[in-house]
Amino acid sequence: MDFLANKAGEAIDLPSTTGAPEQVHVFSEDEILAVNAALAARRALLVRGEPGTGKTQLAKAAAVALHRAFISVAVDARTEARDLLWHFDAVRRLGEAQIQGALHGGGATAESVRTSLGLRQYIEPRALWWGFDWTSAAAQASTAGIVPPSLLKGTDPGRGVVVLIDEIDKAELDVPNGLLEALGNGEFTPQGLAAPVAISGIAPLVVVTTNEERALPDAFLRRCIVLHLRLPEERQPLIDHLVSRGTRHFPDLSRALQERAAELVVGDRIRAKEENWLPLPGQAEFIDLLRAVRNLSSDDAARAAMMDRISTFALRKHPAAAGRSAT
Repeated sequence: MDFLANKAGEAIDLPSTTGAPEQVHVFSEDEILAVNAALAARRALLVRGEPGTGKTQLAKAAAVALHRAFISVAVDARTEARDLLWHFDAVRRLGEAQIQGALHGGGATAESVRTSLGLRQYIEPRALWWGFDWTSAAAQASTAGIVPPSLLKGTDPGRGVVVLIDEIDKAELDVPNGLLEALGNGEFTPQGLAAPVAISGIAPLVVVTTNEERALPDAFLRRCIVLHLRLPEERQPLIDHLVSRGTRHFPDLSRALQERAAELVVGDRIRAKEENWLPLPGQAEFIDLLRAVRNLSSDDAARAAMMDRISTFALRKHPAAAGRSAT
């Protein structure tokens, strides 16, 4: 099994779709150690922290660094635990059954109709199935007539899979509870299959993120390695942290410009904490602010002049924050 190399502080470029903003991730020592601990313990890695601290990006960066296939699923209030394992397309089956019924008088036999409408034809592998056993998931995808997930450049499912379950706290508590057996035993049995889907070959790295909107069950937490991502609390360490990230994303921007952007973020963040305005501006907003001024002008003086005004749109997202100045 491969582990992350201990290269804390080095930037890794992440592949992105055409038109999407550039993505760069800088691994911290804690991130490297937590990922390697999860791999070694064969446990899911739960990444906790406020929005914009790089939780989602960490999973993708781990996949790229380990050359593993990357599968992600965004959880919402309607997500069920089964949706992370497999999906039964009842709507498609009903539609095809109606078509088959209309054609029955045209020569189709009852046996052929039953065969073509077998449950297995409508079972679609979802994220954890691909993570547990890519080969069987690909075979089932072919049976169900769906396209396998695309692969990031330089990744190979033969080297393992990174599965991202993003924002699990948006779901009801029965979702993490419903994953206990699959994550604990390394197997699950989809409807219509006689044999379980079990981890085959290299165990997946399952990364689960939470924004702390809802408490997670203790039983689920006990089955996870937990990484807390936090921004520095003190003003100057936070400015230094943001600037260090900004220079990796935009090395062509001057340090003075990056420090000004960081000061604006920190000032608004302090005010937001005092007034209990959420979400707090942080690393994501800092990068967005720099990207905006960088793409609006090629002149540093012009960029600096427009930064204060643009920060109003990039940083102050709570309704009560409109028109307020930074501390």
